[in-house]
Amino acid sequence: QVTLVESGGTLVQPGGSLRLSCVASGFFFSKAAMRWYRQAPGKEREWVATIIPAGGITAYADSVKGRFTISRDNVKDTVYLQMNTLKPEDTAVYYCNAWKDYSTNSLLNFWGQGTQVTVSS
Repeated sequence: QVTLVESGGTLVQPGGSLRLSCVASGFFFSKAAMRWYRQAPGKEREWVATIIPAGGITAYADSVKGRFTISRDNVKDTVYLQMNTLKPEDTAVYYCNAWKDYSTNSLLNFWGQGTQVTVSS
């Protein structure tokens, strides 16, 4: 079965850094464009970042641009989100998403369980 397992979320002080990981299994990870989303209490789920299957080419929401970096390791079937200069408004549950299989153009819509990031002093 398909699984996406996020980890790394914790309490961190404003200005701090955190690295989230998402380990994937059950599908062809190296052919999948991957995304990170986040959802704060009372708000809609927000797209954060995207990375293409081969890595290298990325895209970011304006709210995190210049502070967050998405990357992947196709040997380890893992996608990462490096978060720097964290702000209280970054507080949310962060989800990884297998978005699209580039070999078939099919939407995957696989989601992890989420990991909580809390930015507070």
